[in-house]
Amino acid sequence: MAQLDTGTDSRKIIRACIEISGIIQGVGFRPFIYRLARAQGLKGHVANTAAGVTIIIDGSEPEIENFVKAITGEKPPLACIEELQIAKSEIGQDSTFQDFQIIDSIPAGNRIGPITPDSDVCDNCLGELFNPEDRRYLYPFINCTDCGPRYTLIEKTPYDRPQTAMKDFELCQHCQEEYRDPLDRRFHAQATCCPDCGPAVTLATPDRQTVDDPDPIRRTAELLQDGMIIAFKGIGGFHLAVNAVDDKAIARLRERKGRPHKPLAVMTANLEKIKTFAAFSPKEQKVLSGREKPIVLLRKLSPFPLAENVAPDNSFIGVMLPYTPIHYLLFHHREFQALVMTSGNLSGSPVVKDNDDAFAKLSSIADYFLLHNRPIITQADDSVIRLEDSYLTFYRRARSFIPKVISLKQNSGRTLALGAIIKNTICLTKENEAFVSQHIGDLDNLDTQLHQKKISRHFQALMRIKPDLLVHDLHPDYPGSRYARRQNELPTIGVQHHHAHAVSCMAEHGLDGPVIAVTLDGNGYGPDNTVWGGEVLMTDYHTYERLAHFEPLEMPGGDAAIREPWRMAVSHLYRAFGPGFKELDLQMLHNHRSNLGVIQQMIDRSINAPLTSSCGRLFDAVAALLGLREFASFEGQAAAELEMCLEPNDHDPALYEFEVVKSDAGSWLLPVKPIIRGVVRDILKNRDPARISRRFHNSLAALFTKVCRKIRDQNNINQIVLSGGVFQNLNLHQQLETNLKALSFSVYSHEQVPSNDGCISLGQAVAGRAIYERMKDLRIQAADGSKEIKL
Repeated sequence: MAQLDTGTDSRKIIRACIEISGIIQGVGFRPFIYRLARAQGLKGHVANTAAGVTIIIDGSEPEIENFVKAITGEKPPLACIEELQIAKSEIGQDSTFQDFQIIDSIPAGNRIGPITPDSDVCDNCLGELFNPEDRRYLYPFINCTDCGPRYTLIEKTPYDRPQTAMKDFELCQHCQEEYRDPLDRRFHAQATCCPDCGPAVTLATPDRQTVDDPDPIRRTAELLQDGMIIAFKGIGGFHLAVNAVDDKAIARLRERKGRPHKPLAVMTANLEKIKTFAAFSPKEQKVLSGREKPIVLLRKLSPFPLAENVAPDNSFIGVMLPYTPIHYLLFHHREFQALVMTSGNLSGSPVVKDNDDAFAKLSSIADYFLLHNRPIITQADDSVIRLEDSYLTFYRRARSFIPKVISLKQNSGRTLALGAIIKNTICLTKENEAFVSQHIGDLDNLDTQLHQKKISRHFQALMRIKPDLLVHDLHPDYPGSRYARRQNELPTIGVQHHHAHAVSCMAEHGLDGPVIAVTLDGNGYGPDNTVWGGEVLMTDYHTYERLAHFEPLEMPGGDAAIREPWRMAVSHLYRAFGPGFKELDLQMLHNHRSNLGVIQQMIDRSINAPLTSSCGRLFDAVAALLGLREFASFEGQAAAELEMCLEPNDHDPALYEFEVVKSDAGSWLLPVKPIIRGVVRDILKNRDPARISRRFHNSLAALFTKVCRKIRDQNNINQIVLSGGVFQNLNLHQQLETNLKALSFSVYSHEQVPSNDGCISLGQAVAGRAIYERMKDLRIQAADGSKEIKL
């Protein structure tokens, strides 16, 4: 912030031009400035601009200084000031303004300021919602400039009512008066409405018959109490809701949705209710209660009073607090301990947002539908967050965090990156700003691929960014790669999966390379045509070198080995013990005795057994050996259960032997045979699975610490980034980070995007642009006869 010269005459009137950028449009910022200036007796005006807000104000030096301090200290709750610049001039003793006004917006071409994410309901609106004397009493669409939907109801910018989902709801006289009054908190609240002029809710059966009830929300609460499954429309899409203490209702939901084991999130009325079934720290409480209202993964209490099939075989439960008026009204009508709130979709498909689509896709799941007639312009799932000590990580970044800007140190031009095939997001860049989309889903079905295209078009229109470069994964058969080959409008760049992981973390922290990148996940296509996933790279934005990796071994059955972790266990046993592995007295081997010969032949003959260096598959194998999970119904299930079986207070430092071997190619090879042998020895000694899991985690942390130390000694690099879905295991993450920091490494982890494949699009965009610009430089050098530099 510019500093005013306080050495001049404090009585002299000056004119200050204050330029503010950030999330300051659609959040009541101009009326806030209007009220502040009038309260302080200052004259001038305020206007929206394409980049933010401009304030012209006259006053003495101390008055201007106090005014600026109040702006930053008292700003509206949804406002986020990114930059504030002041230019001043002297005008004499008298202001030329008569008062302070809000004037018309100042146009500035095609530029726009940041778009506000969706928000929960503010305290003022909640007070009105439950005030019988208020005209919006129990009205489920109450909102103001301080709260409510934003991103999910914007069709295009600028953010004006005719360009939102509210365009067909004409304001009544009362609402119009509030909308036009700068002293009212609904001044220019684009989504404002009331029972006389706004949307309404209806309750319907799966065959589209309206349930005749004067209070559909109260009736819905009664149905939930009676064990019914309700599909209801929120701000970012449909939820499927059921009473979280009703195990039979939850079992029906799981059967109908085809989701046998994956944990279900719950919502409850307040923090006191959460205390009855989960523990949380002060930092977790702050995230739970914040304006974003994400799902937060909390440790279950024992005994656990909710239905056990809410989150089976899991030490954690995903919990969120109400964030829409409808949520609050459901808990107002019935005192539920908690409600299951899971995404309203068919397994593997995007969350449903439209009423007709809901009837078409969810009628086989839901018993009733709670609908409303306010359109949802774009879907946004609930965000999912986990904390460990002071570290916060996203499992899913979506509602309330989209489309926040990620500031970049380097200019990444105007780039569109298509992301990974699993946990897909897209990313658009505009010079030094990156916009990562909401979680889109897995691109292994046509519905999600079409959804990705819609999100891409909407993002480009909303941000007014026309990309001039398209970036995709190196895998030739991924949907993004196929699309890149088909289109001929933009130049394209392919970026290796783990390079993208590393660069996404570098970009978040504005790091200059090179860095050591520990990238651990389930799979990523390697340029050697093997499946990578246990990698240590030396990484710059435009290039990388593979310095260490797990020794590759076979995945018998290919993708079947992901769904059936016992296959990876057999592969590791064969590598560790040779053909005699079949004589080991392991329950897992007894369970699959008839298939062992076939698996051995697949490995020996390289029949549908691609090589992998995946750390995720190693976790799968150990989970299967311990009898935790031999068949997986969702991605990461076996690995998560291996972490879940850890005892929180077990600090046993023991670990298994491991090796770090120099390969013929000069990189470090990390055989896991010694670790597998150690795990098997402990199983045969009937050691507790929790103790074996602890030693396994210790071993991996020690292994990668040793490798990073060797790489630092050779290359004099002290910066380390940690990325990849394996680091959603916060036990491993914290253990490795602690080890590295004890050796004086500078360690960086994801903070703004997930460590899983949700971060890939950001890394692709930044790395793809760096590679593209590097190639342009090389072409220019070649044309000039300069020495060519090899990438």
